[in-house]
Amino acid sequence: MEITFLGTSSGVPTRSRNVSSVALRLPQRAEVWLFDCGEGTQHQLLRSDVKVSQLTRIFITHMHGDHIYGLMGLLASCGLAGNAQDIEIYGPPDLSYYLEACAKYSHLKLSHRVRVYGVSPGLLHEDEEFKVSCGLLKHRIPAFGYRIVEKDRPGRFNVERANALGIPSGPIYGQLKRGETVTLPDGRRIRGKELCGETETGRKVIYCTDTVFCEGAVELAQDADVLIHEATFAHQDAQLAFDRLHSTSTMAAQVALAAGVKRLIMTHFSPRYAPGNNLQLEDLLAEAKAIFPNTIMARDFMNYEVPRRLNYEL
Repeated sequence: MEITFLGTSSGVPTRSRNVSSVALRLPQRAEVWLFDCGEGTQHQLLRSDVKVSQLTRIFITHMHGDHIYGLMGLLASCGLAGNAQDIEIYGPPDLSYYLEACAKYSHLKLSHRVRVYGVSPGLLHEDEEFKVSCGLLKHRIPAFGYRIVEKDRPGRFNVERANALGIPSGPIYGQLKRGETVTLPDGRRIRGKELCGETETGRKVIYCTDTVFCEGAVELAQDADVLIHEATFAHQDAQLAFDRLHSTSTMAAQVALAAGVKRLIMTHFSPRYAPGNNLQLEDLLAEAKAIFPNTIMARDFMNYEVPRRLNYEL
């Protein structure tokens, strides 16, 4: 699992930061999942190492323009390029009406391979490897955070020991690899777990924006390997954060601390903290690290490999 930040500014783009979008790359299945799609996202994709041809799912947090204005253009480009795979889009119930209106007035026929699902809190998607759920955050309009959970995987199967026990190769190996108990033709019962190494714990990635500090974010982020959380304002601008229902750097750190996450990555920064101003983004990072030391600050085109649980070194 590798995260690529395509846009890390809030509200409007700057010279160095585009508006919100994050790509989650799943190389084991050659898929890309996109979270939010602000204006210019497809240009950011073209400048990155992310392959648009692998895009299969898009998750939209809410209906503000800096999170959705790039979606229709991206879908149109995917259609013109003749992308062969289905694209499933998840977001607030109004998202389907927005896309229908855009398609109608721009005279675009959306591909039949594009499917849109209105979300509500709970499980959204599950397959053999992943579960995706969402929860309500606290913003001026309905906004959802997303939780991506990689399922646990059995440890390495000990082929040498299986051979020594005289277990015939074939479908039985697959059952044992899954940890099942198998009865051999000679009557012996073999427990697959005894032939596999330690279970590999699945990773958890959480995406929370836009929101002021809320218990919904804490609940969603429980025991996460990586929490991507907005940090629009500095702590001294907390009143602005409360007025606009956004988070400060310290609020993001408090969510991470309360949820017991392993790593916090802050994003969605106000342009008011540009170089040369009294407060700069390095000040927001220092504020967050005073509460939650394992914090880093996202920048456009930053790649972050989500580590296995054995290694959380900085």
